[in-house]
Amino acid sequence: MTVELRERDDVRRRAARLERRLGDPGDPTNPLGFRALLTADDACELLPDAEALLDDEGFGAELVPVALGGRLHDAESLVHVLRPVFRRDVALGFGYGITSLFAAAPVFAAGSPAQRAHVARLLASGGRAAIVHRSLAHGTAMLRGEVDALPDGDGYLLRGRKDVVVNADRAGAVVAYVRTDPAPGPAAHSVLLLDPDALRGDGLRLLGRRPTTGMRGCRFAGYEFEDCRVSGAALVGAEGAGVRLALRTFQLNRTLITGAVIASVDTVLRSALRTALAAGALGRRQRGVLAGVFADLLASDSCATAVLRALSLLPDSAHLAAAGLKYLVPDLLRDDLEELATVLGAGGYSRDTDQGMLSKLLRDLPAAGLGHAGTASCQAVVIPQLPLLARTSWGVEPEPADALFAPGARVPALDLTALQVAGGGDFLAAALGAGADRLAGDTVPGPYGTILRTMATAFRDALRELRDDCRAVEPGDRAALTGPAMAARADRHAVLCVIGAALATWERHTEGFLADPAWLVLALHRLGRRLGLTLPPLPADCVDRVMEELLARFAAGRGLDLHDAPLAEAGIP
Repeated sequence: MTVELRERDDVRRRAARLERRLGDPGDPTNPLGFRALLTADDACELLPDAEALLDDEGFGAELVPVALGGRLHDAESLVHVLRPVFRRDVALGFGYGITSLFAAAPVFAAGSPAQRAHVARLLASGGRAAIVHRSLAHGTAMLRGEVDALPDGDGYLLRGRKDVVVNADRAGAVVAYVRTDPAPGPAAHSVLLLDPDALRGDGLRLLGRRPTTGMRGCRFAGYEFEDCRVSGAALVGAEGAGVRLALRTFQLNRTLITGAVIASVDTVLRSALRTALAAGALGRRQRGVLAGVFADLLASDSCATAVLRALSLLPDSAHLAAAGLKYLVPDLLRDDLEELATVLGAGGYSRDTDQGMLSKLLRDLPAAGLGHAGTASCQAVVIPQLPLLARTSWGVEPEPADALFAPGARVPALDLTALQVAGGGDFLAAALGAGADRLAGDTVPGPYGTILRTMATAFRDALRELRDDCRAVEPGDRAALTGPAMAARADRHAVLCVIGAALATWERHTEGFLADPAWLVLALHRLGRRLGLTLPPLPADCVDRVMEELLARFAAGRGLDLHDAPLAEAGIP
């Protein structure tokens, strides 16, 4: 067995063990279940028993690259292990886990060997790292820094404050984006690795915890720096490289968040189906909603999986796909939650079970960076590239490798230093073009072949129309790039990319439900409506075929994503 196969099998075993140990979340006697999680959320705390279990599992090692002694081989593998946690509580996933990785990523990407080793030891031992980056006043606009680092001999003098920092009060390391040059521009910011215990009382003051509407269990506090002196050895990478480091590591952050949150919506879909079955309300409307959301999850996971793999396989192009993924898929998932609320509401409101978890998730998602500010930052990545892609990529770029979409494909280890922040191609649009060309002349029998050929032509025409529209915009035309028309084009581009990923994923499955065209047709039909396209009606049995698979997975207690893995949640006896 190759190293890659052993690693993949080991990841699956770890994810399965974590799922079993967390137990059936719907069991009211489970100390780690929904009832306990909601009680902890009411108290504005993460569930202590859940954190203790993650400690016992050595979960912090999942966040440390293999080369530094941890278990993190690639981003897709990490999402496998994150999903059992996010299936139960987004706040637990953030507060215990991935925010520490987000803080550590610049160090892993550009830090000195000593800095990397220090942060790796901290995380692997269960410690936390905090990131001084996003500010309460400015959302995700990192260039508006509120911490200045003034030259002071061979070090820096820090002044300023950040009011909202996850795990500020229990971090063993702080990664701070600071202004080291008063002049405007991308070279004005740098990254420092700080020891909060050493600095506290010597210019660093911990600010009080701040209550939040979403992710209430996460500990949001802050730091104030008053002439806080740090050594020049705290600098991570080169001075002035802060923006570039942020843009590089944001690719990992965006894909991990989106890939993990798919499991949270899996939970709500399962809850809605349970409610409908218990109420005897599985009529045509409810079946349409449930099957449609299931198809959305499969399409979203197709895109997330492709981008997670692209971080290793196509590090020069992943920046565009990562921004597009986080730009659209959270919108899809929020719309899905609103649809599912109509099914959950039909069964009556229950505070501490299914409806309570839906309400919690709707509060948590914006706080997890899946709201307006996250959308705006992704637009800022995508929009300036569209005119250039229209001239150089769309209709010209070759189809990407099968490994981005094929089940069980081997992926090399993630190398954060290889990630680029500009250039490259648009592999998801290339996948759409190649797949649509094949489908346009395909011989899939029956009504599915007819509708697939029709939709393929419509999507190919939509991409060509987008190309023509974007070619009319000169690269660098700030007035055009900041106008509402370009925002609308970015919307269309993101939808087309998810379509390309779903189509490519379906093509590369040769057996099982994922080889059935029903889920693909339903997913693409829903995405086509987001594009405003006029499409033929669905085949008569399309919803029923997707619904049959949903019911079968629910009855067997299996996941509703691409992986179809066993869950601890009880199915139907």
